[in-house]
Amino acid sequence: MTLLDPGIWTGKIFDGGWTAGDGGVYDVTEPATGGTLGTLGQASANDVARAARSAAAAQPDWAARTYEERAAVLREAGRLFAEHAAEIGGWIVRETGAIPPKGDLETHFAESLCYEAAALASHPQGLVLPSAQPRWSLARRRPAGVVTVIAPFNFPLILSMRSVAPALALGNAVLLKPDPRTAVSGGVALARIFQEAGLPEGLLHVLPGGRETGEAVVAAPEVRVVSFTGSTAAGRKIGEVCGRLLKRAHLELGGNNALIVLPGARVADAVSAGAWGAFLHQGQICMTSGRHLVHESLHEEYVAALADKADKLPVGDPASGQVALGPIIDEGQLTHVDKLVKDTVAAGARLAAGGTYEGLFYRPTVLDEVTPDMPAYAQEVFGPVAPVVPFSTPEEAVELASATEYGLSLGILGDVGQAMKIADAVPTGLVHINDQTVNDEPVVPFGGVAASGNGSRFGGPDANIEAFTETQWVTVRGEIATYPF
Repeated sequence: MTLLDPGIWTGKIFDGGWTAGDGGVYDVTEPATGGTLGTLGQASANDVARAARSAAAAQPDWAARTYEERAAVLREAGRLFAEHAAEIGGWIVRETGAIPPKGDLETHFAESLCYEAAALASHPQGLVLPSAQPRWSLARRRPAGVVTVIAPFNFPLILSMRSVAPALALGNAVLLKPDPRTAVSGGVALARIFQEAGLPEGLLHVLPGGRETGEAVVAAPEVRVVSFTGSTAAGRKIGEVCGRLLKRAHLELGGNNALIVLPGARVADAVSAGAWGAFLHQGQICMTSGRHLVHESLHEEYVAALADKADKLPVGDPASGQVALGPIIDEGQLTHVDKLVKDTVAAGARLAAGGTYEGLFYRPTVLDEVTPDMPAYAQEVFGPVAPVVPFSTPEEAVELASATEYGLSLGILGDVGQAMKIADAVPTGLVHINDQTVNDEPVVPFGGVAASGNGSRFGGPDANIEAFTETQWVTVRGEIATYPF
């Protein structure tokens, strides 16, 4: 069975069918070729309002189902992700410009998220509390109700499923707004999987669109929780709106992550980790190794080896041949990356590798003689760029790594004892000793601090239950309480 037919999709399950929304339709474009992959319906504010009402109406019955019923739907969704992995992975390759192994990673991750969420449905969700009164006192977790999930383009399937699966498993309904550039692999694929898995109608609405759609899925009065993954600038605005509307916002935002190479580290291994962390998926990952801090004793050798590796990495259409890097997602992002590189070179940095592009294919780039105030070091690039800065002491490494508004991921390569001391001193949500900065698993709490977000909001039973449920206090007396009046 073909799961995804490239005709006209609304990108939402509504009234049991697929129809074009009020927002009209638009073409889904393949960044590697510029070709059209299909046509997608765009959700208007009216579409969002109808979807929110439908979700709110459907949610109580879903929450009242047994955990076995909800878990069965999630398990079947996991099985279907495995069954349709090749088809969905192919869409990820063509829609996002990813290499095929990255598509395989996303489909396998989505499968695992479903199975973990299925187990979440039966996870203990309450506490027995002490009470000074003659009664039982309990705290139990109840579904939040309607949850909005807003996901970005770079890992569209994973970053949608990371919130959609646990939210559904815990008895919520979901409004999902994928990035319109990747709304098939980040939206329609999920809708079709859950439709085939037997999810009742009205519980998952996939609503592609731009700013108007995003504002509507946040502001809809039926929505109680907003789970957003994307840029820090957009996250700040969503957090402000949610604060005014008294909604909970779970924000996983940008990063400018340091990879520290300690003295004595084996350079060949460090370069392998550094190249993967900087160039994977064209550097379009919030956890990308964006600042390479290398001890002065290894600096020259590291730069030369990283530049040599960058020069040898093949770049091209990932759907038509074996390459290491595909295209940047669109012209706007490529212009942003190229400007940061050019401005950094103009400020005095040395271009050790890359810095050129053809179409949307940007060469992996290494910058040397960089200072911390230069644009490609100080800002999140979201492209395949590795600025390298030397340091002389552990204290200097800590100072350099900490000197950023972000706090998402930190990689430290070399002596474990020294790495542990550095890890204790750098404010960050994630630390990976003897590994690069791009790491995630379905069972771990994930999130950053400062401008990278408001903490670990996804992954593992504790974080997911906290994210997508509310705490309710319940007391029980054996007899009706009496009072003085």
